[in-house]
Amino acid sequence: MPSNIIDGTAIATSIRNDLGIAVEAFRNQSGISPALAVVLVGDNPASAIYVRNKERACEQAGIATETFILPDTTSAQELIHLIQKLNANDSFHGILLQLPLPPHVDANAVIAQLDPAKDVDGLHPENMGRLLTGSPYLVPCTPAGIQELLLRSGHSPNGKHVVVCGRSDIVGKPIAALLVQRNDQANATVSICHSQTPDLPHLTKQADILIAAIGKPNIITADMVKDGVVVIDVGINRIPDKTRKSGHRLVGDVDYLNVALKASAITPVPGGVGPMTIAMLLKNTLTAAREQHQGR
Repeated sequence: MPSNIIDGTAIATSIRNDLGIAVEAFRNQSGISPALAVVLVGDNPASAIYVRNKERACEQAGIATETFILPDTTSAQELIHLIQKLNANDSFHGILLQLPLPPHVDANAVIAQLDPAKDVDGLHPENMGRLLTGSPYLVPCTPAGIQELLLRSGHSPNGKHVVVCGRSDIVGKPIAALLVQRNDQANATVSICHSQTPDLPHLTKQADILIAAIGKPNIITADMVKDGVVVIDVGINRIPDKTRKSGHRLVGDVDYLNVALKASAITPVPGGVGPMTIAMLLKNTLTAAREQHQGR
């Protein structure tokens, strides 16, 4: 692997190995096995793959998991009823609501019904508010994974200009809130760009660290970044490729081959942010189990 590639798979494996040891120690000390409930609505193929990957990761780390699969015709009220049952079930320390939900279900309304203490995706308004005020409990998994990637690869955001492309509740907003905090793992100056940002390249060229979370394939090109930039590509986009048996391949939001020639470090797609998101999910589940055991 080229020297400027940030290997998310290797870093996530190290974190998961450490978590496996920590889970075993917690189980021996408390007699409790951390457990995660995963809720999947509909038959979105990508979501189903993500859920299977999360189930395997939980098993490897010694975290019990159960997936609740609902048809895509499930109403918001039916989904909320299940969430409330899982909130009250002490057997589960974490609840993961797999997104996206079917269009007829208001995701924000359902997320608001999660017990914040079990919200291992960190998306409940209480957890988002705690993140913004600098007292986080459960941090959204992808932003937490991005921060770990930067720190463990030797690219601290401290004192750097971070430009975030994308303002979603899942990535853009929380990563900006995380990296702007006053601590030695953050302390960044953060700019957020989005679809209404005029002259996007003007801002992206200023980035010491560029985080691309737009959801459009190869939209960040080499002429939009400066030499030596550190690039974190959150995008996972499927594009046609007749040379592949599947007829498609995965690419990020960044024109990887060309941007990599200018970057001092860059994450690949796949194998960059994705494995870190799952590792942070496991970490949040253990955190939730510990906190609930201590009665917090």
